[in-house]
Amino acid sequence: MQVSNTQWSSQELAVAKAALRAAYERETASIVQSVREKASEISHIDELWHLNDFLSARRFDIDGKYDDREEEMLFVLAKLVKESWLTTADLDGLDSEKLTKMKALTHIL
Repeated sequence: MQVSNTQWSSQELAVAKAALRAAYERETASIVQSVREKASEISHIDELWHLNDFLSARRFDIDGKYDDREEEMLFVLAKLVKESWLTTADLDGLDSEKLTKMKALTHIL
């Protein structure tokens, strides 16, 4: 299965980038909600430092996850589907070959 040489039409790139934005918004909204909940329960300084560690880890993860380079796009989209930040409906407009490759990648990642 060749994934690094995948050719993207301009329409497919637009669909993929819109899907990335949607996943990013969903994931960051989830983080904000989680931080609100955790922050409301802080009663000791150690809990504050734990929240800081949580945020640092999440930022590191987010900063590396949303790579929109064409050669990485299938891997990124597959990972986001596997993590449930994307659905197949978010990927409407991609050709069936790309969807098949992404489905296979979700089992590997």
